[in-house]
Amino acid sequence: MAKYDVNSPNAEEFINHEEILETIKFGRKNADNRKLILEILEKAKKAKGLSHREAFVLLSCNQKDLNDEIIKLAKELKLRFYGKRIVLFAPLYLSNYCINGCVYCPYHAKNKTIPRRKLTQDEIKKEVIALQDMGHKRLALETGEDPNMCPIDYVLESIKTIYSIHHKNGDIRRVNVNIAATTVENYKKLKDVGIGTYILFQETYHKENYEKLHPTGPKHNYNYHTEAMDRAQLGGIDDVGCGVLFGLNNYEYDFIGLMMHAEHLEARFGVGPHTISVPRIRPADDIDPDEFDNSIDDKIFKKIIACIRITAPYTGMIISTRESQETRKKVLDLGISQISGASKTSVGGYSENEDSSGSEQFDISDNRTLDEVVNWLIDMNHIPSFCTACYRAGRTGDRFMSLVKKGQIGNICAPNAMMTLQEYLMDYASEDTRRKGELLINKEIENIKREDIREKTKQWIKEIKNGRRDIRI
Repeated sequence: MAKYDVNSPNAEEFINHEEILETIKFGRKNADNRKLILEILEKAKKAKGLSHREAFVLLSCNQKDLNDEIIKLAKELKLRFYGKRIVLFAPLYLSNYCINGCVYCPYHAKNKTIPRRKLTQDEIKKEVIALQDMGHKRLALETGEDPNMCPIDYVLESIKTIYSIHHKNGDIRRVNVNIAATTVENYKKLKDVGIGTYILFQETYHKENYEKLHPTGPKHNYNYHTEAMDRAQLGGIDDVGCGVLFGLNNYEYDFIGLMMHAEHLEARFGVGPHTISVPRIRPADDIDPDEFDNSIDDKIFKKIIACIRITAPYTGMIISTRESQETRKKVLDLGISQISGASKTSVGGYSENEDSSGSEQFDISDNRTLDEVVNWLIDMNHIPSFCTACYRAGRTGDRFMSLVKKGQIGNICAPNAMMTLQEYLMDYASEDTRRKGELLINKEIENIKREDIREKTKQWIKEIKNGRRDIRI
């Protein structure tokens, strides 16, 4: 039987089944242990992070006043490390060919009703121009797993195409990649073409259930999939993004597994995940989420997000358009630092009529335009950000985390957020969004603590209004 070892390269040792079961038992036993919970909260206030076991005690807490403290602390840590900014991105689906048998995804190989498609480079250009015309600067590349129809060379060529397109004042400045687990050599190739974050969702950390949910195809190999982030790090990609698909398995088990994965990356490579995503299962072609009996309600979902923020205070958190406008509103303050906007989950969905394609990976709950999302964020006193500066300045991995931990994010990210927002307001925004956005920028500039950066930001904002683009710290 494998033993728990946070530093091990073996998935069944750094995500150890027996350790997770013991942690669940410990957390449930101490759900009303006020002394222990208060001790953990005091430790959490130091913003050095928590162990997976401490994190689960907080998630298990039954005391209303202490749960209120958990929510309050999550909000404080979010504001402390990420401020008011919310980074915006969109997914771009290149292909939905797939040889896996994942029972929760309509791309599974046995689905004969979904139209299969792979974008040509010319079609990718049309998609990118459509995204640029909305104002997007950051994409998350998505594909099914099919080595013949969608080999690594196709992905690499597509990334080069995306970066090459400059339409009017638009360009894509960061391409994050969400593709199947692959080799160290292929991760090196992805790094060489300039990807941002490598994203891979675990789906579930419960090995037995994982194998049942992935009965056929290369994704069936639990260890190979779970160890992908290690191989990405070994291939030079130091910004990696983790996540589980809540609803597939018991949420307690997967929450602990997710926190153990973050601990492992920190222990072995000196830097935890750049982002953690929290998707919940959604309806899609031939997929009924009611068939999965592990769904979580908004109350639990909210607490999971708060506990992740407390446990991994320096990590970015993502919530997509899988969730409704109302749900996203409830959790933004708790720890979310990135959201998708105006997303399409079909191949060719931006430049064509998605409604007639039938190739969506899942249904969208938030169908607003990007301008409507930006306007909404401004109304809630968030700073919509299209910033990609750290990635292009080489501030990735431990260099980015070092800035966050030293509290320097406010002197870098806030000005960059405001400058990219000003670009958006000048080039893409509606009149109402532009008016509101400029009022917000004028107010938030005064909150920049360092006088030299504050004055430079004011000057740069003027230059952007006069036509200059892509100013960054």
